[in-house]
Amino acid sequence: MRSTGEFLAVKRLRPDATLPTRAFDADAGMDLYAVEAATIWAGQRVSVGTGIAVEIPEGQAGLVLPRSGLAARHGIALVNAPGLIDAGYRGELRVLLLNTDAEQSFAVEPGDRIAQLVLVDIHTPAVREVSELAPSARGGGGFGSSGA
Repeated sequence: MRSTGEFLAVKRLRPDATLPTRAFDADAGMDLYAVEAATIWAGQRVSVGTGIAVEIPEGQAGLVLPRSGLAARHGIALVNAPGLIDAGYRGELRVLLLNTDAEQSFAVEPGDRIAQLVLVDIHTPAVREVSELAPSARGGGGFGSSGA
């Protein structure tokens, strides 16, 4: 395994692709960059390529998350936030952008930061059916059950 806590193995699938970066050393997320231009019309969604593939370490997963600045300034969200990248996936990272603005289109240009990638540790326990679950203070209370 080449991806470790020391580095993330990234392969450029296109020579003009930008490798992921962090704005600050302690940032959890690495910015992902568009490698192609796209126009996202009001209320529409589009898949934008990054031109890279990554080697997520076993025992981890990659989460593709929205960029808060794009959301706040332009209403750009991710359709499937968070997007999940499994450790075994070696294809191009593509980002499903959604323009939530009701009137304005949004242009994506090559080199634009369009999302962020966060690596997280995962646990993959075996599934076992049981007849009862252990009780908890919350129980089956779901949406709105806390009164907030």
